[in-house]
Amino acid sequence: MTSLFVGLTFIVSAQTFEGTIKWSMKMDITDPAVKAKMAEGQRKMNDPANQAKMKELQAKMNDPQFKAMMESNPQMKATMEKMMQGASSGDMMGSMMPKGMIVKVKGDNSLVTMDGGVMSGDFLHTPDKSVRLDRESKTYSVMPSGKAPATTENNYTVTKTTETTTILGHTCTKYVITPKEEHNNAGVSNIWTTTDFKGLDMKAFARQQMSKGRSMFYEGMEGLPLKVETTTPQGNMVMEVTDIKRETLSSSLFTIPSDYKETQGMFGGVR
Repeated sequence: MTSLFVGLTFIVSAQTFEGTIKWSMKMDITDPAVKAKMAEGQRKMNDPANQAKMKELQAKMNDPQFKAMMESNPQMKATMEKMMQGASSGDMMGSMMPKGMIVKVKGDNSLVTMDGGVMSGDFLHTPDKSVRLDRESKTYSVMPSGKAPATTENNYTVTKTTETTTILGHTCTKYVITPKEEHNNAGVSNIWTTTDFKGLDMKAFARQQMSKGRSMFYEGMEGLPLKVETTTPQGNMVMEVTDIKRETLSSSLFTIPSDYKETQGMFGGVR
């Protein structure tokens, strides 16, 4: 289920919309087997022996040599910190999941800020590349530039319904995205879209993957997605826009600060 969030990026192009879009995210694990594994993992994490090891690791992270190694791998450092926070709070799985995200759009550029979870932080997307920014360590890492699979559309059936709802005062139409039989583990998505917003390239959403092979926009849909509900055998996920604001944004938001040092990203060293 974490892949539903981890793979989510926003790559926008040829936009005339300039402003900020805020999303909320919620995930509920429903599969008894998965819940049991999570409970067992949390039980082991709460074991006194493992708690002692976590304290040792926390102390080690303050060691200058270990600290220097972590500074050269900011994403690994962030992941370890999230795991330790989750272990100490008694909700390891919850601490790994994002609660929402903020997307700032200006021209061909976008800046995505993930709120919470292992992928918390800023992700900058420009026509040239996509990078993850670590504000604390003043580093950045270039993300893989692979394109979304062109076969995604062939794996799903898109059905426009007559059902509507109102989100943020905008009338939205429900589309049902059903995976074909060989992809039924991917689950069914209900995507609510509105045609009230002009200037946002809807086709760009086809390149915004929630997970491998899953998108936020499919051929046959019209409008801007304001809500995505996905039901899988493991659980349910809901993403919903909570605010859209047209505003003038500084171009400096969409550039890598000059004093940031490039790293190789997760499990990599400084270049």
